[in-house]
Amino acid sequence: MRVYAAMASKQIRCARLLLAGGIPALLAACAATHGASRPAAAIPPPSPPPPAAVASAAPAPAVAVSDSGPIIRHSAPMTYTVKPGDTLWGIASKFLRNPWDWPEVWYLNPQIHNPHLIYPGDVLALTYGRNGKPSIRLVRASPLRGQAAGEQTVQLRPTLSSTPITAAIPTIPYSAIAAFLARPVVLSAGQVRRAPHVIAFRDKHQIAGTGSIAYVSSLGRHPHSRYSVIHVGRKLREPGDLGFGHVYGYLGTYTATAVITADGRPATATLADSARETFRGDRLVANDAQAPLTLEPRAPSRQIHGKIIWVVGGTGGADLAGQYDIVVLDRGRHAGLAPGDVLAVDHNGSVVHDTHGAFSWLFRAFGSAGHAFAPRVKLPDYRAGTLLVFKSYRDLSFALVVAASNVINVGDVVHNP
Repeated sequence: MRVYAAMASKQIRCARLLLAGGIPALLAACAATHGASRPAAAIPPPSPPPPAAVASAAPAPAVAVSDSGPIIRHSAPMTYTVKPGDTLWGIASKFLRNPWDWPEVWYLNPQIHNPHLIYPGDVLALTYGRNGKPSIRLVRASPLRGQAAGEQTVQLRPTLSSTPITAAIPTIPYSAIAAFLARPVVLSAGQVRRAPHVIAFRDKHQIAGTGSIAYVSSLGRHPHSRYSVIHVGRKLREPGDLGFGHVYGYLGTYTATAVITADGRPATATLADSARETFRGDRLVANDAQAPLTLEPRAPSRQIHGKIIWVVGGTGGADLAGQYDIVVLDRGRHAGLAPGDVLAVDHNGSVVHDTHGAFSWLFRAFGSAGHAFAPRVKLPDYRAGTLLVFKSYRDLSFALVVAASNVINVGDVVHNP
């Protein structure tokens, strides 16, 4: 009788819940009541799986992704030993789809001298954190780091006389920009305005070459011992400009090296290493051999939209550029560009006449003259290469073409990668 009474009591409670809360409450309550009528069975703790099973069950590291896809290359090595002649751009290209993502994955070890710099002999390793985020770490430091920091190493065995290479690897090949740094060929408007100039030559000569004595205007507060003599040429304007637009800079031609023998007003200089004749009015520009070569490639901090206005070494607007050529951009510090910024280059799509649309019979009936009246269609731009800015002024910058998939022309658009 007690069993039947308990069953009747359960059915009454379920009916009441059905009227009050509906079917969901009924199901939940009945399930709870049904479970309460029997004791819970003891569940034994799971036995630990064997080590092999744990290893096989460990999740694979997640592949970090950016807006444009995975950061790490599928073919990226797990470890890499830096060799003499390597560049930061080349090493970043081995690990990353986009080398300018390097600052996002480079792990700085504060216990190591100059953690920002990479030396030949350093061993780099690709690792993943618990969250799947990749990082590239320095797992074994090169002895060259200690030499660069001033630490002395004493060897007791006889060796050949040698000089160790203690310099960190550069971001880009130094040979690609060495000639430019030694002999600048593009001057900003400010440089032309402020630079000392040749006033006259000894013995009233009109032109001069190697060994000639030149008198130049004041060298300023911080004179140098050597200058590049630059003949200022044509103005650099917006591509397609008719001659009334903003002047970004001037095309220069290296003529000689001026060795200062006596400072004063005017100063005295001896010309050396002449490449062509030097004229009165030519400018003196200090050689900039200290441009940073260990900068980190990165995307610009601001949105950049500019153009290539000159190819260094070219002669006109139709000049082409390829890998390791230097180009001049119409954007500089004022626009937010700085050394180390990476830019994408898009080749301007050409404009064509559509003679096969509406009224195509009419356009073709007049031959080539009819084509001129057909609708004009602008073809899409397409990626041509990648640039790395290594020097910037207020309104223009110099960049090295680090990758080129198509020809790069004056007038091509540069923007954030």
